[in-house]
Amino acid sequence: MRPPGPADEPAVGLPRWAFVPATAGALFVVLPLVAMVTRVDWSGYWSLVSSASARAALVLSLQTSAASTALCVVLGVPLALVLARCRFPGADLLRSLVMVPLVLPPVVGGIALLYTFGRRGLLGETLQVAGLQVAFSTTAVVLAQTFVALPFLVMSLEGALRTAGSRYDVVAASLGARPTTVLRRVTLPLVWPGLLSGTVLSFARALGEFGATITFAGSLQGVTRTLPLEIYLQRETDPDAAVALSLLLVVVAVLVIAVTRQGRPGRITP
Repeated sequence: MRPPGPADEPAVGLPRWAFVPATAGALFVVLPLVAMVTRVDWSGYWSLVSSASARAALVLSLQTSAASTALCVVLGVPLALVLARCRFPGADLLRSLVMVPLVLPPVVGGIALLYTFGRRGLLGETLQVAGLQVAFSTTAVVLAQTFVALPFLVMSLEGALRTAGSRYDVVAASLGARPTTVLRRVTLPLVWPGLLSGTVLSFARALGEFGATITFAGSLQGVTRTLPLEIYLQRETDPDAAVALSLLLVVVAVLVIAVTRQGRPGRITP
């Protein structure tokens, strides 16, 4: 027999009126996807999504999204830990600034990155002297995606850390565990669902990034032209290809979310 889980818990009663807006909300999300599917030219679908430009854009999108997600984890986990567990002057201001990309138009983010890493940017001139050109390169795509995706990981993980509290960390530290050991064997396993959720959201946001990428990285086939940029360009010349590629992007995003949601909540390692 399997142990009881959340699916075995009795359903909580809901007021009947809640199902009306809930249904409307679900239809609001589902109907546009259904409408897009009805416009796909299924007879020529494979030829539309298997062109050289489409394959290059898809591969580049997956590569850069994976790289930006890894960068989000490397930068976002420590940042979320600091925001959730440390108290220092300016913490609220820092938290607000970290969340700014959530409300900024992506094009504005691209302009900010351009004036930071561009040839005449704040750091760009120094990088140029060192022989590094960031703007309008694949690196620029990764940075643009990271800029817009990082807040999703920080927000999810910080919320999970605050919910979990620090009592288990304190107990582990009192037993002689070093801070790194506490983080690796106690803190992160406790907040694993929040970390996983934030990572998935970051990947999905990076995969669909458009505005900051085209502003900061441009649209060079095989170098900076990701799948959203390819869809935008095809929309002007070949609407059928744009719809087919849009469906492909939706399928990839759904598959990524479905696979990652199979992960189980972490446990404290003895």
